Amino acid sequence: MADKLHFNLVSPEKELMSADVDQVDIPGTEGWIGVLPNHSPLMTTLAPGMVRVKTGSDEQRIFVRGGFAEISPAGLTVLAEEAMKAEDLDAAAIAQKVKNAEEDLADADTDEKKLNAQQSLDRLKELQAAL
Repeated sequence: MADKLHFNLVSPEKELMSADVDQVDIPGTEGWIGVLPNHSPLMTTLAPGMVRVKTGSDEQRIFVRGGFAEISPAGLTVLAEEAMKAEDLDAAAIAQKVKNAEEDLADADTDEKKLNAQQSLDRLKELQAAL
């Protein structure tokens, strides 16, 4: 049996995945990192994007919006600011939310409302770009 990589992905809400896998590709802030069993130890920050988890011919995708990743002899641990499984995402619904957020930003009449609307719009566009 070939070596496996132990992978954990945790968000503030819950643990999304804990499994032994063949490979995980993560969106580091300095570029993509492909993690295989016995990878050198590393700690990095994450950019918004899809984490791709490969086991045999199966691939799972999980959107993360920032966070940290630690590669150690024990495996790979991703601590995500926000995480959602790709199969739970609806592109049409996200597009409508982007449109609504753009309207909210245009209608904002105070600096605080503008900042909140812009942050919401930015998060939605990150999610939309990852699809």
